[in-house]
Amino acid sequence: MEDNMIKVTVIDRAGKEHLLDAPTDMNMNMMELCKAHELPVEGTCGGMALCASCHMYVRSDHGLAAMSEDEEDMLDQAFFVEDNSRLGCQIKLHDGIDGLVVELAPVD
Repeated sequence: MEDNMIKVTVIDRAGKEHLLDAPTDMNMNMMELCKAHELPVEGTCGGMALCASCHMYVRSDHGLAAMSEDEEDMLDQAFFVEDNSRLGCQIKLHDGIDGLVVELAPVD
């Protein structure tokens, strides 16, 4: 594996898997990575946990950072929330999430 690069899988809303190279040295998050690869993630608020347009489900067993109160509040207002729901803007890219699998949540 390249230095400062991990692999993550994003399952789009049509069920297609996208294996993406994700840089860990650019302070990016999953929402930004999806947008960079032109996957259908809005990120309307710019990654501030003020909307739920980057809502995704974590499908792999990775220990992610705990949810912030802002993220919890936003998910409380979102549609199609499951136990594994997270906001993509709050999942920072780092070596510890190599192999992460997420699925984009449906849009209302």
